[in-house]
Amino acid sequence: MRTLRTGVVGVGYLGQFHAEKYAMLPDVELAGVVDQDPSRADLVARKVNTRAYADASQLLGKVDAVSIVVPTVLHHQVARQFLEAGVHVLLEKPMTVTVDQADELIGIAARKRAVLQVGHIERFNPAVTAIRPLLQSPRYLQAERSAPFTVRCTDVNVVLDLMIHDLDIVASLAGARPKEVSAVGASVITKEIDAVIARIVFGNGCVADVSASRVSDEKKRVLKVFDGDRLYLADYQTQKAYVSRRGSGPVPELVSNEVPAERKDTLLEEITSFLACIRTGHEPPVGGAEGRNALALARLISQNCEKGITGFVPFS
Repeated sequence: MRTLRTGVVGVGYLGQFHAEKYAMLPDVELAGVVDQDPSRADLVARKVNTRAYADASQLLGKVDAVSIVVPTVLHHQVARQFLEAGVHVLLEKPMTVTVDQADELIGIAARKRAVLQVGHIERFNPAVTAIRPLLQSPRYLQAERSAPFTVRCTDVNVVLDLMIHDLDIVASLAGARPKEVSAVGASVITKEIDAVIARIVFGNGCVADVSASRVSDEKKRVLKVFDGDRLYLADYQTQKAYVSRRGSGPVPELVSNEVPAERKDTLLEEITSFLACIRTGHEPPVGGAEGRNALALARLISQNCEKGITGFVPFS
């Protein structure tokens, strides 16, 4: 198996973990890390025994694949230069600022035959992967994601910061394309939307209610899937999954059982999947198209909230 040369552009809070995963994997060489803060790049480079660079372009010719973990406004610019060079890209979410930018990256990746994977890490959460193969025809989904306020990631609203994870998950489980969307949101601390709730109706009649808040007094990340006579619950934080059915007793009640799910390092799973797609030529589970669709939903929900449109709006 040939060694893949990798790099990480942006080694802040999340990017440093990408660098650590690449550095620990066999048949992978971490060729370098990049950050706009030279001292930060040097610190992480020393920690993972690689070289630090001041500009992303300095990695060109030295890497086969990169993780791009820079502010969202830079995603398109940085990813484009690597894809044009035929470098495989793992691009953090949200994929880009605009859907047009996402479409351009998808086109370049196809033309250059480069893997483009988007960092929707919850796809690799054992709580989700445990229930996914058990689902038959989900009719209703509920996703709730909340967290206390932090100054990190306030360059985007809560839809693009937190909710987009669940938009990707419910869209992948519903079994059809979104048909229409309604949403309401509010700004509490920042100038952007800090709390939001959205309802998505899919083409097959499946409905998803998705809520997100970054001004909560507790951290909660839960998905519920109503599928026939079964209710599935996935707890992203504990990585545990449960299935509930009506009991056989005279009094109606739900009887819950845990679905076997082995706890895993989801970032390592995501990066390992990315590298496997490069080696095998398989399509990534969350490719450019999936990242683009989650972004399109997030942008529509954001626009509805900003304009005060609470009724249903068609999704195109």
